[in-house]
Amino acid sequence: MYNKFSSQPHQPFFSFGILFFITFLLILGFNYSGIVSLKSSISGFHSYPLIHIVFIQFFLGFLFVVFPRFLTQAEIPLKVYMNRFFLFTLGGLTYLVSLFIGHELNKIAMIILIVASFMSFKTLCKIYQKSIVTNKHDVTWILTAFGFGLLSNILFFISSFGFPALEAFSIHMGFYLFLFALIFTISQRMIPFFSSIKVQGYQINKSKYVLEIAFGLLGLKVIALSLQIDLFSFVVDLSLFAFFTYELLKWKLPVFKVTAIMWVLYLSLFWLPVGFFISLLESTSSLFDMGIVFEKSALHTLAIGYFSTVLIGFGTRVVLGHSGRTPTADKLTVVMFWIIQAIVVIRIFAGLSLNGNFDYIFWIIMSAKLLALGLIVWSLKYLGILIKGA
Repeated sequence: MYNKFSSQPHQPFFSFGILFFITFLLILGFNYSGIVSLKSSISGFHSYPLIHIVFIQFFLGFLFVVFPRFLTQAEIPLKVYMNRFFLFTLGGLTYLVSLFIGHELNKIAMIILIVASFMSFKTLCKIYQKSIVTNKHDVTWILTAFGFGLLSNILFFISSFGFPALEAFSIHMGFYLFLFALIFTISQRMIPFFSSIKVQGYQINKSKYVLEIAFGLLGLKVIALSLQIDLFSFVVDLSLFAFFTYELLKWKLPVFKVTAIMWVLYLSLFWLPVGFFISLLESTSSLFDMGIVFEKSALHTLAIGYFSTVLIGFGTRVVLGHSGRTPTADKLTVVMFWIIQAIVVIRIFAGLSLNGNFDYIFWIIMSAKLLALGLIVWSLKYLGILIKGA
């Protein structure tokens, strides 16, 4: 069983990524329900683990498969990627226990996770350095995003010694310059490429400096969140909304000419301009002192609508394709995709509910439990394939 489970990098990383994802969502719901009492702030039990334990494992599993292919290098040896996997698992489990015990164990867990991230980053860098491929543009930005992720992890660890402002900065960096930047870099490479293969006549049409502009604007977004200057935030949000709207329209993706396994990836991209439009509305409200509360609606639109949808889309494709099955989305999987979209709407409403006489906590719990339930349903179908292999 172990030999099959560890036969390909994505199998262990996807398996434990989904299990940790479900676990931390349930903890969020149980915490707001008063069922559990945690020795941590919401950044500690929600933001940090989703960035540095959950999503990082999914995309490392993907990168450990495709990165050598991008650079025409040999596959990563089993011993190497499993060592990284065991470090992430040890760090994740230790972190999970620390939420109920206290800060000292929490620090030990973060050190383990930082080491796991550093070793993974080092593995990718070695592949990059050995490659003689002339076009390393996209993989350079992948490594750049991963470097910001490692820095974000270190800064969050330092913040645990009594620097709350640094904690917020590290989370913003981890979200926008690591996760968002990493996922978008992969998306802008793979989604148009898949489309050109599946749809005859489709031409890839991206802006020449799409990644340079995206990283620059995301960096300004992190600065804007730290400085909290209303006019500056407004300009940055307007620029992000305009850029991603323009870029996605420029791609002219063949939405109505592809199967579900592809259009769900297009659906994930839809949430990019929506998320930044909500962020623009929020900065507009602050600039003109309109008093509208958005809470974390923009951030969760991106996290659930974009990150989670593209994760399930890529995940389903990789799980099926690398197990010898045809990458396709059956009815159950399509329903799962639509459930995630409904959860995005619920989470947006939860944030906006603070402006009226609505039960904010109820909607937060509802969105967390529904997402956990959706992931459980996905796991019932695909986790077995991951564990058993081809």
